[in-house]
Amino acid sequence: MWNRTLVAFLICILSIDNLQSQDSTNVPKDADSKYLEDQFYAGLAYNVLLDKPNDDVIQRNLSYGLQLGFIKDIPINTKRNFGFGLGVGYGTNSYYSNIIAETASSDINYRLPIESDSLNRTKFETHAIEFPFELRWRTSNATDYKFWRIYGGIKAAYLFSRKSKFIAENTENNLSFRNDDISQWQYGLTLNFGYNTWNVHLYYSLNTLLEDATISSGEQINIRPLRVGVIFYIL
Repeated sequence: MWNRTLVAFLICILSIDNLQSQDSTNVPKDADSKYLEDQFYAGLAYNVLLDKPNDDVIQRNLSYGLQLGFIKDIPINTKRNFGFGLGVGYGTNSYYSNIIAETASSDINYRLPIESDSLNRTKFETHAIEFPFELRWRTSNATDYKFWRIYGGIKAAYLFSRKSKFIAENTENNLSFRNDDISQWQYGLTLNFGYNTWNVHLYYSLNTLLEDATISSGEQINIRPLRVGVIFYIL
């Protein structure tokens, strides 16, 4: 099944590429032969927490992610529709759940809420400098700004801000603190694909959100994010 799917996918790619080759004959001779595409990006995503410790751990509210940055477009063929992208950007992510993080001396402990907590919501919040690397294929030319794209790759992120927040029904009991248990370096696989303005963005984390953290029951907290959203490219 997977072999047939792969063959069908490759045939589809080659068919689109052949159509693009035919269209390229209509490109004016004075068109920019060194054009670049999709060097600035901005995106919005929903964070899904995978590998939760048990069924009692749930997501709450809207766990969101925002990203924006610059990617240097590096075409490697004469048609300039295949190449690489290497960039730098900023990303912020919030992960809402019912996991309560508390500080005790120099330690951070994790537990699930009890009735007396009057829990409204808890979250892990991060701000990061991101370093995306992409393998890029598209159906663009020097004059056509509406085209198909498939960009796959990997993204590393250095988290310069890592926080845990507890928000109670009674705001006097709110708690916010720096959480060094959150992995300072995070990395994962990315896939961006679509046509023209609207493009789907996927990110799958290859490492866990927390390092060596356990919930009060003794179970390891190995949650990792899956981001699903949209991404926009310009210039």
